[in-house]
Amino acid sequence: MKSDLDYEALAHQFWKQGYLLIENFFDPSLMDEYNQAILDHYGVDPAFFHNDEFLQKASTEVIPWFPQAEGCTLFNQVEQDGRLGFLTEKILGEQWQALYCMTMFSKKGTKGQAWHQDCEPDDASQFNVNRLVYTHDITPQMGGQTLVVPGSHKRGVITVGEPDEVFVDQLVISPKKGTLLLLHGHAWHRVLPVNGQYRVSTNYRCMPKGVAESVTDICVYRNMRYKFETNTVVEDRTATA
Repeated sequence: MKSDLDYEALAHQFWKQGYLLIENFFDPSLMDEYNQAILDHYGVDPAFFHNDEFLQKASTEVIPWFPQAEGCTLFNQVEQDGRLGFLTEKILGEQWQALYCMTMFSKKGTKGQAWHQDCEPDDASQFNVNRLVYTHDITPQMGGQTLVVPGSHKRGVITVGEPDEVFVDQLVISPKKGTLLLLHGHAWHRVLPVNGQYRVSTNYRCMPKGVAESVTDICVYRNMRYKFETNTVVEDRTATA
């Protein structure tokens, strides 16, 4: 478990790249507890959460769960980690705000997630940060690796195109158990298809002071903007491409 962290250097790295990867950040035994609780919740073959239009157009087959909202206090432990809080403050500044804790489950044989931005990049000051916790190893053999385009949090809206296009400057990340991945909400990222039995991650989303809690309500894909509050496509981006 990491304890000797140069927080200033890590914050600088995050703002340069739009992401930050730290392996062995969390205790393996805690990760095992988390992973078992997640599997206990989802069971063998959970139903998809989103409607068919979203699943088809977003090429995204993940199932969310909000454990803290359901009173699962186990998931308070990562959020209360002083190192994580201090690192978040170095990145976002004082009086940053937590949004919610969300686990994401992918079944074997599912698509993962298409290229997207978690919030609209039209205003550079309005964004969230994903604080992703990995409770099991994600290997090339099992699939489900995270892809990110370094520096894309500064490029504005993601380009229109194929949902699974290969970018020449993309980076493939294969997180191990106990890894922390911080990801800017404007960064272009996706998740590869899942070949193993399952793929899970836990996301403690947060935002700077002054950003609305609805910041992640509209997600930007290469073919659309999608509003989760109403489960509707609010912009067909292919129509104006």
